[in-house]
Amino acid sequence: MPTDLDIARSVTPRPILEIAAELGVPDGALVPYGHDKAKIRLGRRAVPRGRLVLVSAITPTPAGEGKTTTSVGLAQGLAHIGERCCVALREPSLGPVMGLKGGAAGGGHAQVIPMEDINLHFTGDFHAIAAAHNLLSAVLDNHLHFGNALNIEPRTVLWRRVIDMNDRSLRSMVLGLGGRTMGVPRESGFDITAASEIMAILCLAEDAEDLQVRLGNILLGQKRKTGEGVYARDLGVQGAMAVLLRDAIHPNLVQTLEGSPAIIHGGPFANIAHGCNSVVATKTALELADWVVTEAGFGFDLGAEKFLDIKCRVADLNPRCVVVVATVRALKAHGGVAAADLGIPDADAVKRGLPNLERHLDSLAAFGLPGVVALNHFTADSDEEVAAVVDACAARGIPVATCRGWADGGAGAADLAREVVRVASAFEGRYRPMYALDAPVKEKIRAICCGVYGAADVVYTGTAEQDLKRIRRLGLEGTPICMAKTPASLSDDPKRVGRPEGFTVTVREVQIAAGAGFIIPITGEILRMPGLPRVPAALGMSIDEAGQIVGLS
Repeated sequence: MPTDLDIARSVTPRPILEIAAELGVPDGALVPYGHDKAKIRLGRRAVPRGRLVLVSAITPTPAGEGKTTTSVGLAQGLAHIGERCCVALREPSLGPVMGLKGGAAGGGHAQVIPMEDINLHFTGDFHAIAAAHNLLSAVLDNHLHFGNALNIEPRTVLWRRVIDMNDRSLRSMVLGLGGRTMGVPRESGFDITAASEIMAILCLAEDAEDLQVRLGNILLGQKRKTGEGVYARDLGVQGAMAVLLRDAIHPNLVQTLEGSPAIIHGGPFANIAHGCNSVVATKTALELADWVVTEAGFGFDLGAEKFLDIKCRVADLNPRCVVVVATVRALKAHGGVAAADLGIPDADAVKRGLPNLERHLDSLAAFGLPGVVALNHFTADSDEEVAAVVDACAARGIPVATCRGWADGGAGAADLAREVVRVASAFEGRYRPMYALDAPVKEKIRAICCGVYGAADVVYTGTAEQDLKRIRRLGLEGTPICMAKTPASLSDDPKRVGRPEGFTVTVREVQIAAGAGFIIPITGEILRMPGLPRVPAALGMSIDEAGQIVGLS
């Protein structure tokens, strides 16, 4: 069976100038990066004409759901049935590519290309974000070294450093060792670039001016005695950071395997940030295409909730339809089937796993949006298993479309595309946020935990209570909530699969992302710096005698 890389190389890409011309990119706005990718320079905004479709999923399992593959397949399917569509996705992080996950450009015959470039350095956006982030780190430590005129309490410093690689040894460290000339010793560490607040800022900024303001609003720490906040603007470094991000803020144009346009930009983690591609990418696509397909990280509980309560609220977006991706295999996993037995037909196990899908459909209804369930099809799926999903969704009035985009590209996703067009075209309303921005912070958190996760209650540690007091003191209560929670369960316990009931969510701390414009309640153990597995994917990669990459998946 050919690999994703083999399939990607079997296609001759269309010239990017041709893709841009068909999409209607204005003259002078395109900045080519070779023949197969380009940046679209931001200009005067046109009135968005496109209809936005969000792709989300059930709670992820090791069996896989294929959200990105379905997103690309749906975009190709819309083109296949004659619709003018653009897919808007996140950029992959090098850390997971070299670690466990492998590539993140779709799969099979539903990919975006050039696959190697997208999965590796692409147009350098991640490196620019890391440079801007680490510039702020360097200026902050330099300020502490040269007298600390702002009277910053070093123990309150929140700002760490970043690198776009999985490296657990960098999670915690002591800086400034080696004598008086080496800086002020303090505890710190590294996060992965995708977890940087600057990544979230880039993806929520409306334009370069908004970007610079948000960079200045980054909270770095507090002053001694008074507890007053110290921000990046107090160091005067936001302008230089914006300079480093001058090109990175422009979205990237590439194409799918079937030559339809794809805009790929930004890549914030969905467990610690909002997990969506950039506002400027989505709005650019909406200005140029009739249909825009985008996705949000992890399942509906983390990705779609943040997309709707943070991104859509900030950018004034209104999706017309939500596609919830499921697989028979993943539903059986939620039904208690061991990984080794997922290929064995078992309709009863599918029925036991369906409550997980139903919980996400309940959340979809609470947001007031119509939906379609995309059943990402595997060859081992039996008719009885598929029927179990179709019947359960039909009882709720939710259509199900089988998607074979991985195997057959746009033709395999045509049925899903037709169903999406039908459902989205009939919707003329607006979605309902899960909470009001001016509600108390605890009320907003409870709305998410109880209304989306299905929790019975929310409790707070003493540390979290102190964090909430600091948020009130800094005047940051009126911001959206960006929950940090395990993606493996609707609860905050990764071992509780399916649809847990009667559980309590424990908020152990609440972090502040003032530049991004949200606060982050932390539940469970959330890592901002992943580690490599015992056998990293990087060990299987090399360059062959012809100079081509091998082993990238």
